[in-house]
Parts: sequence; C-alpha cells; structure tokens
Amino acid sequence: MSRPLSDQERRKQISIRGIVGAENVAELKRGFNRHLHFTLVKDRNVATPRDYYFALAHTVRDHLVGRWIRTQQYYYEKDPKRIYYLSLEFYMGRTLQNTMINLGLQNACDEAVYQLGLDMEELEEIEEDAGLGNGGLGRLAACFLDSMATLGLAAYGYGIRYEYGIFNQKIRDGWQVEEADDWLRHGNPWEKARPEYMLPVHFYGRVEHSDTGAKWIDTQVVLALPYDTPVPGYMNNTVNTMRLWSARAPNDFNLRDFNVGDYIQAVLDRNLAENISRVLYPNDNFFEGKELRLKQEYFVVAATLQDIIRRFKASKFGSTDTVRTVFDSFPDQVAIQLNDTHPAMAIPELMRIFVDIEKLPWDKAWDLTKRTFAYTNHTVLPEALERWPVDLVEKLLPRHLQIIYEINQRHLDHIASLFPDDMERLRRMSLIEEGGNKRINMAHLCIVGSHAVNGVAKIHSEIVKTQVFEDFAELEPEKFQNKTNGITPRRWLLLCNPGLAELIAEKIGEDYVRDLSQLTKLHEFVDDDLFIREVAKVKQENKVKFALYLEKEYKVKINPSSMFDVHVKRIHEYKRQLMNCLHIITMYNRIRKDPAKLFVPRTVIIGGKAAPGYHMAKMIIKLINAVAQVVNNDPMVGSKLKVIFLENYRVSLAEKVIPATDLSEQISTAGTEASGTGNMKFMLNGALTIGTMDGANVEMAEEAGEENLFIFGMRVEDVTELDKKGYDAQLYYDRLPELKQAVDQIKSGFFSPNEPNLFDDVINMLFHHDRFKVFADYEAYVKCQEKVSELYLNSKAWTKMVIRNIAAAGKFSSDRTIKEYARDIWHVEPSDLKIPPPNEPRDAAQDKTPNGTAA
Repeated sequence: MSRPLSDQERRKQISIRGIVGAENVAELKRGFNRHLHFTLVKDRNVATPRDYYFALAHTVRDHLVGRWIRTQQYYYEKDPKRIYYLSLEFYMGRTLQNTMINLGLQNACDEAVYQLGLDMEELEEIEEDAGLGNGGLGRLAACFLDSMATLGLAAYGYGIRYEYGIFNQKIRDGWQVEEADDWLRHGNPWEKARPEYMLPVHFYGRVEHSDTGAKWIDTQVVLALPYDTPVPGYMNNTVNTMRLWSARAPNDFNLRDFNVGDYIQAVLDRNLAENISRVLYPNDNFFEGKELRLKQEYFVVAATLQDIIRRFKASKFGSTDTVRTVFDSFPDQVAIQLNDTHPAMAIPELMRIFVDIEKLPWDKAWDLTKRTFAYTNHTVLPEALERWPVDLVEKLLPRHLQIIYEINQRHLDHIASLFPDDMERLRRMSLIEEGGNKRINMAHLCIVGSHAVNGVAKIHSEIVKTQVFEDFAELEPEKFQNKTNGITPRRWLLLCNPGLAELIAEKIGEDYVRDLSQLTKLHEFVDDDLFIREVAKVKQENKVKFALYLEKEYKVKINPSSMFDVHVKRIHEYKRQLMNCLHIITMYNRIRKDPAKLFVPRTVIIGGKAAPGYHMAKMIIKLINAVAQVVNNDPMVGSKLKVIFLENYRVSLAEKVIPATDLSEQISTAGTEASGTGNMKFMLNGALTIGTMDGANVEMAEEAGEENLFIFGMRVEDVTELDKKGYDAQLYYDRLPELKQAVDQIKSGFFSPNEPNLFDDVINMLFHHDRFKVFADYEAYVKCQEKVSELYLNSKAWTKMVIRNIAAAGKFSSDRTIKEYARDIWHVEPSDLKIPPPNEPRDAAQDKTPNGTAA
C-alpha cells in the first residue's frame, strides 16, 4: 500500500506533484465516496477494485471539467489561431495519474486514498491503456498534446476512436500470438460523447459537372460521432481537447433492404459502415493498401475539416457578425499539422470544400490550402511510404481523384516551365506514379499542398532534403525544416520516476518541469559525492522494484545488481534486435568457455510487438525466446546472464522498465531511424545509451558529448559506401570466429533442438537479404559492449556519466519541439497565461460567456 506523506514531506510540499492540504484531502475523500455511492448505491463492502478505480477517476475528472469549460470559453472569447493536429494514432496510455500530476493533485490523492484504506498503485494498475497507436508516431502525438496544453496553445488533437487498439501480445511457446485489445469493455471515464456535433462523411458515388461546378452525388453516408477527451496542461488550468471520431451508420442506411423484407441483411450492412472505426491497423513503418484503411484516413479528415470550418465560421464573441463568410483569413486562424501522410486526403478534401461548396476560384482555394497545411515526415523506409492505387481512390473518392489530377497537372506545368525537356524530373516529381498499376504518391501530395515540410531529427531532415525528396527541396528549399522530436517530462519523469524527479527538484528547484533546459544546472553536481550516491540509490530502488515485477510475471530470478540492458521498441529488421541477440549468444559462449573469468552480470530485456503479417519480425521474437530458454536454464551461467522478452510492451510497461534501465539499446542501421523517442526517455531517466549515429542519437551525443554515450558502428556515409561496393555478409562470417560460432549455433538447431531448421529463414536473410547489415556492425558492437561492462564495474564513474546525460537531456522536451513548431510553422506564440481555476471569479467581461463547453 502507498505510504502516507510524513510531516516533513508535507511541509516540503514539493509542488511538482501537488500540495497536500487537509482541505484538499477531505474534499477528494468526499468526492470519492459520492461517486462510489452513485456507482453502487449499496454497501461499500461489496465494491470491487474496479469500482474504486472508477470512483477515483470520476473524482479527479470533477477537477478537470470546470477548467475544461473555462478554457474553451476563453478560446471562444479571444478567438486565437487554432492548431489542429491530425493523426491516425494517439498512443495515450493511462490517464489517471497523468491527470493528477498535471492538476497538482497527485500528493493529495495519494493521501486521500491511503486514508480510505486503499492502495493507489493497485488502483492505477486497473486502468486500461488507451493503445490507439503502434509506437513512436502515436506516442509522439500524445506528448505533443500534453505540451500544447502546457504552453497555452489553442490546440486540438483529431483522430479515430478505435474500438480495438493495438493488439495485446501474448507469448506462447516463444511465439507472438495476437489478441484483440478490447480497451473499452469496462467503459472509459475520461471521454464524453458529443452527439450534437455528429457529422456526415461521404463515400463512393459519382461526379456530375455542370455550369455551376462539380457535384459529388449518389454517395453512401457514414456518420462521424465525436468523443472528446480533456487534455490538461501542467499546473496552468488550461484543458485542451482531443476529439476522436467513431463511425455510425445513419438510420436510413440500406433502408431499401427493409422494403424487400431483408431486415437481417440491412442490419448487418450497418456494421460495414461502423467497421471504419473498429480497429487500428497494427502496422508500423509498413504501408498496407487496404480499402478499409483508406476509408479510415478519409473518414477522419472529412469529419475534422467540417468541424474546423464550422468553428472558423462561428461568430466571434462580442462581434455583430453572425458568421465569417469570407475565407481570406482562414490560414491566419487555422493551422493544420499532418502527422505523416496518413491524413493526406485532407488536402484534396479542403480543396473540394473551397471549390465545390464555397465556390472559391481554384487559385484562391489552392493558396489558402497551402498556407493552412504543414506536413511532418516520419520515415525514409520505402516500404513505409503511402502510395494509393488510382483505381481504388477513383472508386471510393471519385471527386478527390479529379482534384488530385488537377493539382498534379498544375504542379507538372510549373516544373516543365522551370526545367523544359527534363522528362525524367517530371516523372520523379509527379504525384501519380505511372507504370503497371498507377498510384498516388501521398508524400508528394503532402509536399506540394503544404507550406512547410519537416523531418524529426537533424540527420533525418538532411536525408529527407538530400535524398528522399531531393527534387522538391531543390525547387523550394525554404519549405524544408527540421523539428527534432521530444518527450513530455510530466509523464516520462514525474509520473514514472518520482524519486529522480524529486531529487532533481531538491537540487535545482521545480521550474525544470516546465523548462527542461534548466537540467543543465545539474552539471554543477557531477562531482558531488552525495548527489552521485543519491542518483545511484534512486536507480537501484527502481531496479529492485522492477526485478520483483519480472520475478512475479516471468518466474525468473533476477539479480537487481546486474546491469539492466534494455532494448524495447517495435520489432523490425532495421531496429536490429537480431544484432542484440547475436551479442547475447556471444556473451553466453564466453561464459561457458571460461566460467571462472570475471563477467559483469547482465539482465538483457527485450520487448516489442511485431506487425501480425511481418514474418521475419515474428521469427526474431521466436529466436530471442529460444535463446532465453537455453541461457536462463544453463546452470553454468547462473545469475551472470538472464534474458527476458517482455510480453505486450506498451506505454504503462514502458513507465516501469525505463526508470530501471542501466543501458539503453539504440542500434538501428545509420540512416534508417527517423528520430526515436525511446532514446530520449532513457536518457532523461538515467540510462546510458549504446547506439549508432542515427536519428536523435546524433543530437544526444552533441548535447552530452560523444564520450558520454557508447557510440559504435557505421555512419550514414559508411553505409552509402558499403552499398556502392556491395555488402557481402559472408566476408564478416568468415573473418569473425565468435560471429561464426553464434550463427552456426542458430543454424544447427542448438537453440531449437526439436526443430533444427526452425531459423533457416533468419539465417538466409542475414546472408542474402539483409538490407540493414547486421554482420557489418557486429564486431564494433561487441567491442563497444566490452567498454560498457568495464565502466559498469566502476559505479562512481558510471553514475557521473549518468548525471552528465540527465543534465544534457533538456533539449529533448516536447515543449521545446512544440515551441519550434509554433514559431516556425504555425506562426503563433506560446502563452504563459494562467486561466483562473473554477473556484476563482472571472472578470466581468468574461462573465458574459454562455454556459457549457464550446466545441
């Protein structure tokens, strides 16, 4: 059970987790009992832990609602420029603790729950993760929402309310098995349905042209029902909105089937419409050209743009105009950020609204559209870039295909005027890829239809400019920018690592939570013996706690003083979990060869999900588990080496493992990881990084000094050179005896004695189809790991390096990232204004606003 705060702690009132006061605690207890009574209307003794969770969630939500209403009323009055973040994924995780922290209620809630005889950690564990994302892209969107609210921006997240989020991963006999994530089965206390803002979305049909313009007719209609979730900023009373759309069939859907007596078929057909928001596609860095996916992408942008235009037209408070009827100021009032190409159909959709419905001339509409949209690119992997078949778009969205063709024609005319007779350039830059099945290149559509294009780390943005979209960057260099990703320190330090957060607050004050650059002040304490011991103690406490969790979940005895070597992220060949696996086998062979030799004990923890259709990723999971089975049960190895594959890695599990990590594995092939954000979370929580010069690792090394990371392997230019020369895996296999031994063991069935040929596909890939060159970096990786072990033996030197890393982590706050987006792309200024809380009066002018939340 969570312990109550001591008098000394109460007096300290560390405000990063909220102030404890008798009144606060009493009020929370009253709210809790009230909600519990409403839920049960009977004896509290029959309440289940879930009843207690819901009572607490509703109590905390009560503190949100007044602030939420006030924030929306404030936006309604002041009419600031609105920021719309469009994303097909929002990987939010759990909401309860994050809300308590951002409202400053964490300590008071801990005390109230303790006084009620309950265990806060147990209640928090009951909440389902909102897993509406695959990995980095969706989690980044969640961090950005937190930062936009904390910075006082009038921002909205728009996406889909998937009934089933990212699948639950079970490991059975070492294999990944997917189970549906029915995250809504017990209800969701954090959302509010808004049926009064339900909107129609059209599909199929045909286009009719007349003197008055184009008309899209005979369409099938699906309704988009919005669900709003409050997004609180940190201690500033601002509460923004994430609006997620759920698909509903209209009542007259297929009514003609009723008339011929097929009632059952009519009802079944309703489900086809509602399937649009049923499930998240579990693909990360892979494009799957399915009709349902395109429907999802158009569904979210069509509903969102109607909502944006309704809000834009609504009268400004205090104005005599009833609506804005002129769109000249649209880009001054509206900024839309496309989170990758998934919401790219927003560009032709806004053009359709402007040209077909609002009757604006094409050139005017196109100018407004370009000034409104900005596009973030998240990947350079060719298999991840969206290219939709023209015939599918023509069937599903016939008017949009005509608009895309028109955009393309004007775009190509412009290129031809600048580069006459350069047919090859026209082919490369076209929105339509010819040859075989014609496809629409969605990244090209986003670039042409936006005023800003950004990558998500310096090295990635450079690759985007000089390689992936070189022609476009040459044409409009000013359009291309870099916005290095960041993470929210509220969730990724205060929430998941309170011991470290409070230790830092004691040293440098509490303001760093809002301004993470203040962490540089910790450089003063790098040689402070007491601080070094305290940092090491916090890490050790986190490791002991996580070791107990692992023992309970995996029945493997973990040595908490061993090095926790952690590699958690989506399973993909480019992230090179295979290289880690080869290193594990090499360590295992070294221990067996010389058991008496000093060996730094390691617990290697690997976790992540493989896309259900990604055969090689699933084979990698099976191989890691097969190796773990052998290593963990070899008495000669004992506690020197343990291997755990974390089942069902997700946000709430990340919050447990990251604070306990000693070594963070960021070992993608240089030039393949756009940025990464896991690397930043580990750095902030006091783990050291072993990694290649890829993604944000490059900037982490810049900030902390390369000597404070374990950098190894090929750089981007080395990979390019090797590609020119031709990569031959056999050369490395023949030259490196330890690599040969590890590969031979996998090949011979040493780790799969019942099925000696089980891993033939993996071996074949490594020798003949390895785009990510695992063998080429193996030797450098193993040598670098030896340096890691050597430093780990010197606890003081290790912890000093940890402190230098934490002190250099300030750049990687999503607050900094969002400030850059705001100033360079959206042209708005963050606000440090604190809206008065609901229990304080507003001034007279504000009292004129209508009641209820603005939408």
